[in-house]
Amino acid sequence: MHATSGQVAEVNAGPWKRNLIVCVFGSFTTIVAMTLLLPFLPLYVEQLGVTNHAAIVQWSGIAYGATFFTAALTAPLWGQLGDRYGRKLMLIRASLGMAVAMSLIGMAHNVWELVGLRLLAGLLGGYASGSMILVAAQTPKARSGWALGVLSSGIMAGNVVGPLIGGSLPPLIGIRATFLLAGAVIFVTFLGTTFLIHEEKRPPQAKHRKSRGAWSLIPDKRPVMVMLATGVLLMVANMSIEPIITVYVAQLVQAPQVTLYAGLAMSAGALGSILSSSQLGKLADRIGHWTVIIICLAISAVLLIPQAFVINGWQLIVLRFLMGLALGGLLPCIASVIRHNVPETIAGSILGYSISAQYVGQVIGPLGGGFVGGHIGMRAVFLGTSALMAAGAIGNFLAEKSR
Repeated sequence: MHATSGQVAEVNAGPWKRNLIVCVFGSFTTIVAMTLLLPFLPLYVEQLGVTNHAAIVQWSGIAYGATFFTAALTAPLWGQLGDRYGRKLMLIRASLGMAVAMSLIGMAHNVWELVGLRLLAGLLGGYASGSMILVAAQTPKARSGWALGVLSSGIMAGNVVGPLIGGSLPPLIGIRATFLLAGAVIFVTFLGTTFLIHEEKRPPQAKHRKSRGAWSLIPDKRPVMVMLATGVLLMVANMSIEPIITVYVAQLVQAPQVTLYAGLAMSAGALGSILSSSQLGKLADRIGHWTVIIICLAISAVLLIPQAFVINGWQLIVLRFLMGLALGGLLPCIASVIRHNVPETIAGSILGYSISAQYVGQVIGPLGGGFVGGHIGMRAVFLGTSALMAAGAIGNFLAEKSR
């Protein structure tokens, strides 16, 4: 079906493309800043005075998870405030807050200050999630899947590049200088957000609506509830393998290559998602976002089964890459379905809940994977996750048919 001239004008009009470019750059830089400390975090904890090996590991886990804990708690709040006072204002707040927090982390004197500042980074941050809300709300509906796919690629690229930079920069300039440099780069994001993003005016009632009435304004709550559950599933599928990957790979390859193959297996999924997100988003704009979600979940469920029975490392890497290609369509499509099923005045609030649901998946995935892998067996992690994804595909299919 050919688009009318009016539809073409709507798609091409407005500053949404420039907003998208700034949001992709800002999301990439802030995610890089949040993840670059992964390779050297234990070293930094040791520098801050922790000497016992077990304590170093424990404090490293606490410091890393602290940011995501506060980010999950505050995502709905920032979404609501964005609906009332402007989504651009939330991005300005997040970029300035992250620039300050990252710089201060480089000046920490002890491990308590490090954990406190990581909590602060999660509290003040949320640039990537805020970008998802602004792009979903400001992009013409006919292009929302593609635009959110491009943004998802930028976010996932940050997750891949962050640890790589974290592994190469500290030996050159030092750990503290690495944090200060990250803060400076995010300050550039703050400037770009302040001066380049243009937010269309929202309906005046959005500013005066009481936030507690958000759910009552949704005509049909089922699509939103299904998307919240699908967001949890996406992150469970991505993260369930994290605690067991190195031990699993050790059964497949020789000892000197274990960490290399484990790193490649983890990166392969993210790389696949980076490559497929915008293309699957564009496809979803044509054939329907819910259709793409169902197909992606079903393919992921199928691809998880052979991962339980691989006999060497490269097979696992290839399968994780193919699964990443499939999962790449979920994040933009979840946001698009929510955007199409809630009023404009509460889009930020509901997308904030969606982001919190994904953070819940990031917590449940590793905990569940570690528990099942330790008590039942590592194959059960892949097969159990496959069953969850299959159930998600069936649930989405039934929900879409019942509308």
